[in-house]
Amino acid sequence: MDPAKPIVAVLYQALPPPMYGGVSKPPKPGGYRDSGSDVAYCLQSAGTTVLTPVESPDPANQDHWCFPDTEEGIMTALQRGATHLWANTVLFADHPLQTSPRLKEYESWIRVVAQPPLCADRFDDKSFTNDLLRKRGDLTLPKSWTVDDPRSSDEITGQAQNEKMQGTLTELLSSIQDDDYPIVAKPVRGRGSHGVKICHDAAELSEHIAMLFDESPRVLLEEYLTGEEGTITVLPPLKTSIPGFEVSAQNSAHWVLPPVTRFNHVDGIAPYSGKIAVTVNSRAVTSVEMEADPAYGQIMKECGTVAGLLGTTAPLRIDIRRFRPGSRFALFDINMKPNITGPGRPGRDDQLSLMGLAAESVGVNYTGFLQYVLGSAQKLIDLRDFSSSLLDKSE
Repeated sequence: MDPAKPIVAVLYQALPPPMYGGVSKPPKPGGYRDSGSDVAYCLQSAGTTVLTPVESPDPANQDHWCFPDTEEGIMTALQRGATHLWANTVLFADHPLQTSPRLKEYESWIRVVAQPPLCADRFDDKSFTNDLLRKRGDLTLPKSWTVDDPRSSDEITGQAQNEKMQGTLTELLSSIQDDDYPIVAKPVRGRGSHGVKICHDAAELSEHIAMLFDESPRVLLEEYLTGEEGTITVLPPLKTSIPGFEVSAQNSAHWVLPPVTRFNHVDGIAPYSGKIAVTVNSRAVTSVEMEADPAYGQIMKECGTVAGLLGTTAPLRIDIRRFRPGSRFALFDINMKPNITGPGRPGRDDQLSLMGLAAESVGVNYTGFLQYVLGSAQKLIDLRDFSSSLLDKSE
């Protein structure tokens, strides 16, 4: 197969997310078909051969562009001649890309845009990942706590359950000082800003944790950082030369794009992009701003370190925030499956994602960004055989 002439099939999330402690990560409505269709349409418009489920896909219909990420959906794309799979979906340890024996005959040559499923499965747990990174001692992270739902490990029911949960919350709250507030509480496996709330006192925190326990067996608490919020995109090393980008020693490591700063928060939290387009409340940090403030360069360096430690093989987005106005930045959220929407299809002009904004700041438009990511696709066998020194040390 000629990797310079890929035949691409984009996958969307059709499989239900796995259960963790009796609950699952909330799926995105539509299974990322909106962004998957953006990817497929723009690549096709730029001359890349893209397979679609229907013969003449309508640019305005997101159901026409992507294959389901089920074993049958993947096999359909491969049997129709796909050389590259773009897994625009949430991956996990038991995903067909990792476990299906039917893919064995393809794994040595088929290329996939994706995080290794084992990597995505483990590092999508925010608490687990934060704990691993914190142990290194050379990365800047906010103060944090975790709390487990005591009901998830017991067979007790009714009033006894509630009493045990209240006992756990009382013990936790007694360890948090008044000057630690406000505190951000969020599920350890979340999507966007789902379930994220700033709690200003013990009563509000207790109520929100109890609500989160209904969908997450563990809740992550972090000190609320009051300064500027931003996000940093880290792209994987290029594997195949493409127009404008040649494989070289310079791009053999992760590529850290300039920060995108965020504003116009709602109740202190950046709103979900599905409700408010990020082009309304975000912009790339200029080179002049970065030269004037070394905090930007320092956090970019840390984000590159994180991507290398996790061994990411697809775009990674790391959310950052200053402890207070003018201070240094901290890493506060690792996004293994960031949003990748963009303009091109009808009605999508304002849908450039945060990663797209970052790419534009270095002169790469959305389609060029997608072409670079396609050029970073890994062989499936390498994704299946993934190992991480950071993950190995945690076992």
